Amino acid sequence: MIRTEALDRLPVRTAVPALRRALDDRGVAVLCAPPGTGKTTLVPLVLAGLTGEGPVRRVVVAEPRRIAARAAARRMAWLLGEQPGGRIGFTVRGERVVGRDTVVEVVTTGVLLQRLQRDQELAGVDVVIIDECHERHLDADTVAAFLLDVREAIRPDLRLVAASATTDSEGWARLLGDAPVVEAEGVSYPVEVLWAPPARPVKPPHGMRVDPALLTHVAATVRRALGEREGDVLCFLPGVGEIGRVAGQLAGVDAEVLQVHGRAPAAVQDAVLAGSSGGRRVVLATSVAESSLTVPGVRVVVDSGLAREPRTDHARGLSALTTVRASRAAGRQRAGRAGREAPGAVYRCWDQAEDGRLARFPSPEIKVADLAAFALQAACWGDPDASSLALLDPPPAGAMGAAREVLEAIGAVDGGGQVTERGVRMSRLGLHPRLARALLDGAREAGARRAAEVVALLSEEPPREYGDDLAAALRTARRGQDGYAARWKQEVRRLSSSLGSGSPGTGKGGSDDAAVGLVAALAFPERVARARGDGAFLMASGTGAELRDASRLRSAPWLAVAVADRPSHAASARVRLAALIDESTALLAAGHLRVRGEEVRWVDGEVVARAVDRLGAVELAVRPLKQPDPELVRGALVEGLRREGLGLLRWTRDSEQFRLRLAFLYRVLGAPWPDVSDEALLAETGAWLEPELSRARRRADLGRIDAGQALRRLLPWATGEAVRLDELAPERIEVPSGSRIRVEYGGEQPVLAVKLQELFGLAETPRVAGVPVLVHLLSPAGRPAAVTADLASFWRDGYKAVRAELRGRYPKHPWPEDPATVPATRFTSARLKRS
Repeated sequence: MIRTEALDRLPVRTAVPALRRALDDRGVAVLCAPPGTGKTTLVPLVLAGLTGEGPVRRVVVAEPRRIAARAAARRMAWLLGEQPGGRIGFTVRGERVVGRDTVVEVVTTGVLLQRLQRDQELAGVDVVIIDECHERHLDADTVAAFLLDVREAIRPDLRLVAASATTDSEGWARLLGDAPVVEAEGVSYPVEVLWAPPARPVKPPHGMRVDPALLTHVAATVRRALGEREGDVLCFLPGVGEIGRVAGQLAGVDAEVLQVHGRAPAAVQDAVLAGSSGGRRVVLATSVAESSLTVPGVRVVVDSGLAREPRTDHARGLSALTTVRASRAAGRQRAGRAGREAPGAVYRCWDQAEDGRLARFPSPEIKVADLAAFALQAACWGDPDASSLALLDPPPAGAMGAAREVLEAIGAVDGGGQVTERGVRMSRLGLHPRLARALLDGAREAGARRAAEVVALLSEEPPREYGDDLAAALRTARRGQDGYAARWKQEVRRLSSSLGSGSPGTGKGGSDDAAVGLVAALAFPERVARARGDGAFLMASGTGAELRDASRLRSAPWLAVAVADRPSHAASARVRLAALIDESTALLAAGHLRVRGEEVRWVDGEVVARAVDRLGAVELAVRPLKQPDPELVRGALVEGLRREGLGLLRWTRDSEQFRLRLAFLYRVLGAPWPDVSDEALLAETGAWLEPELSRARRRADLGRIDAGQALRRLLPWATGEAVRLDELAPERIEVPSGSRIRVEYGGEQPVLAVKLQELFGLAETPRVAGVPVLVHLLSPAGRPAAVTADLASFWRDGYKAVRAELRGRYPKHPWPEDPATVPATRFTSARLKRS
């Protein structure tokens, strides 16, 4: 029996007529409706014709998470007075509950991607609703792009709705071809904001780590909220580990403590979503409860202010979830949960001043995530570089390049980026391409069942209490009775079925440890790592890795690292899950990274020439080269010059001054005078350091090259300007006394440091290349007395004061009142008289 009264109470009902008109007129629409308005439950039922309005249509609803897909299907079935599997069904990875009469099917976006790859027409489907599209999950963005292709090319009749819980709808409307935006008003009550920062500063999150002091503060804030407010408390935390720790600190509170996340058992999820049976509840949840799920009875929200987002370090081959500050949009969504049914309150565990510095929205996953799975989907769709897909944000070129390298290495695409038959099979396994490779190749080497077991472990990281030894974690999962073990066994069955009974290698033997290591190495070949001692390893990617002190893997000669992260302050990655392997396994899994050849490099201040056999960055064997390739030697010497500077050459005072003269002319006159900066000289070593550089074999040979003589090769001989060097930038200038004084060219202006008496009678400042020199006028003892770039002005205005100060100190030297009337001299007055 349809629960008509419950349906009529859903606020989104008022927006249904406008949504129908938009779909009838344009076939596409953006629906903006706050959480709890019924956009996920009423709208699919109405569009499917199951509420008695309009014709019956087949509707597919795509949710970002499995927990949300199951919950939405159960809620819709309840509204119709049915159980899932009738007119309402759902399909998530490893679980399908649908029947012959199913009209509305709720699926994850990942399942819908698989379905589109197999059947681009989506035969029999009339309407697709992409729910929670504002969360910007990569699968949802990809699904939308594929569906727009389908509508344009083969199914213009397919109706498409992008449903969002926020009003940030302009981008989606543009993407859908200026689709109409239909907004539904939510029934929300006022929510009081209480700022509840920790009393003492806490460490910012990095990697997966959250400061325990913050979690203790969150638990204390939950206790405070229970004492100050009525109703259930919903507490947002970044992940499963933090939920468990806070739950432990809430032992003894006068409330039922429940944990909601994607790994929670279905019974717990159902209990949370069903509402309280009498007593108060504290629901500890990840961001899954922001918009995908409705938790009844909540009057108070406690927000830790943290979330988890994917991040990929392409240079090191590491990708993982990382803890970040939640965006302001997420904060609004979370706070709104307290005002769904009555006035409520939100306790924010950060300072109000910090709020304005938070990001406005979460990072789109396409901008920060590993794109290997996306790139494979795009290649299977026929658009390997994704250039023709309608996406809100284009994939970063660097991330796509790294993804294509991975796909080509595992045989999923060919050299031109086109998908191979193997790649198509990988794409249909419902796994990341790396894990698909491990499953297919691991089945051949270690047996289908064991390959499926290990890949299932890698698909969902085991709980921390399983330890960091992947083989031991496998044995724990086999005998385990916890929720993780149950999900693992279900995934093992799915993967084994996907391989088929005739999969090659099904009967292979060998130990569990060997099989686990091989499959993990096949999944992450860049992370095979050789021991460096004391629990430290070097991965083939070139990144260091370290095990915790208590790990039993510390004595392993080789590891296959399955899970690792690198804290921002650390040089090495921290290994969280790995398997013991030997060198032959490393070579089998990562053979494409093996390189043999001659290496001539600049190492620790000298040329080192070796024949090297390496697996990525890991050196397998090394021997010295007696006759290295001269061109490689030259390259190593140039690298030495780049690293340590041109000071490796022989520079005399004259050659340094010569370089400064050339630099002055280049700055003042430009070409054809040469640029002699370090950057320019290192870029043109062939123009001035040959043939000496090609004859050199070691550091000492560089020290024998006369840099000044080499620089003369850069003079503009061809134009004839070279002969004017001494005219334009003379090394010395003759002054009235007859002395030839060196010009210093190191500063903005050339400097002429000369005794004042030697310039008597010189009315104008000397110039070089048209630039007046800066004259440093010296006392008879050679100490600075004055500085001027205008001698005429100095004689007129400054000389009198200098004369008054110095003639008492140096009475033996001439100090005429009018220096223009006496000859310049280097000598004392007595010497002048004698001469």
